[in-house]
Amino acid sequence: MSYDAIVVGAGPNGLAAAITLQQQGLQVLVLEAGDTIGGGTRTKALTLPGFRHDVCSAIHPMLIMSPFFRGLSLQDYGLELIYPAVAAAHPFDDGSAAVLQGSIAATAAALGPDAAAYADLVGPVVEHWNELSGDILAPFHFPRHPWLMACFGLTALRSAAAVAKRFRTTAAKGLWAGMAAHSMLPFHYLSGAAIGIILSAAGHVAGWPLVKGGSQGIADAMAAYFLSLGGKIETGIKVENVDQLPPARLLMLDVSPRQLIALAGHRFSTGYTKALGRYRYGPGVFKIDWALDGPVPFTNPECRQAGTVHLGNTFAEIAQAERANWQNEISQKPFVLFAQQSLFDQTRAPQGHHTAWGYCHVPNGNTTDMTAIIENQVERFAPGFKKRVIGRHVMNAADMQQYNANYIGGDINGGAIDIGQLFTRPVLSTSPYRTSAKGIYLCSASTPPGGGVHGMCGYHAAVQALKDL
Repeated sequence: MSYDAIVVGAGPNGLAAAITLQQQGLQVLVLEAGDTIGGGTRTKALTLPGFRHDVCSAIHPMLIMSPFFRGLSLQDYGLELIYPAVAAAHPFDDGSAAVLQGSIAATAAALGPDAAAYADLVGPVVEHWNELSGDILAPFHFPRHPWLMACFGLTALRSAAAVAKRFRTTAAKGLWAGMAAHSMLPFHYLSGAAIGIILSAAGHVAGWPLVKGGSQGIADAMAAYFLSLGGKIETGIKVENVDQLPPARLLMLDVSPRQLIALAGHRFSTGYTKALGRYRYGPGVFKIDWALDGPVPFTNPECRQAGTVHLGNTFAEIAQAERANWQNEISQKPFVLFAQQSLFDQTRAPQGHHTAWGYCHVPNGNTTDMTAIIENQVERFAPGFKKRVIGRHVMNAADMQQYNANYIGGDINGGAIDIGQLFTRPVLSTSPYRTSAKGIYLCSASTPPGGGVHGMCGYHAAVQALKDL
């Protein structure tokens, strides 16, 4: 059988590209090296029988914020989202916590003197997200709403440290630090504020949901929809060279720049290949999945209602930890992103038991065992946590790359998202999705708008390919 397009990689971006092309009447084949589809949205039994763990992505604010996903009806194909009572909590050593709640008013009110500053920071993005989303989650272009984008950009392109100066309280500064740290950038780097603002706004626009049964449900629903359109998926097919693929008008590659060179470098111009070789990757991660004999005993009661908990204490402490990763140093008190899905989804663990999911940032490629360090951070805010651990599964930065070849050195963002690569992922080009070879496109998180389960990289790559046809 002949195909109009072949997509290599069945993560959310690869599937988004495949769906977009199939919707336009092209015949599309998706090839996946693993035995299951999903990429960063797989769910597996990593610890003990009956416990289901999200291997990578666990909480999905950008799923609901994404114009691509909003255009699909994946609930008709089995996707069920669960919204925790508290989107995210940020505990402090004194037992208090700052909390991201559904409304700006409720979140701001708890920040006392910083209520107005918080509302001013996220309010315009929340109010105008429908107009802004198509411009923010896209490659560099002349915006459809230039005034709104200019207002957003004036703050978003600043450093996280510069934005933190808006706040006076420990609570507001800490809450902001946890949001900004998702960028994996040092807090003094330009553009570090963008992700923090968007994630904060997401809590008010759509919430921070998890998927019933596990994040695998996202990929499974996307695949079911794609197959209903007439597409085809084959797993267990490792593509090592594009020359091994059957003829197709379009090749869509959901891979990192390093893999792109290996797969298709012989078809590229020398200049393009050299530019890809200069692409920079950010810090890696060290991840732990836990099986527990009870819920996590957080000191602060609001943390016990949160799907996501940011563990790192003050702005200064988190800033120091994130800076260390770029200095090839290990922090003894890292910023830990922690999720407790089983509090809201009883399918994740046997009755009376729970799961927990957490990771910290480490220098790219670092293989230091962070187990004790991470568990000490959890214990710091949830005394008695260690006694509830009955099983664990760990993955260092090298393990993350082994699991998913796109995670170079454990970088789950597909490359550093600093000011130098914010608009030039993976190279400086009029279209970041085109390669120098006709008919070959890059559709991974190494293109705009970068990492996250939003599908927009794959969508934009497919739109570009359709225009070129």
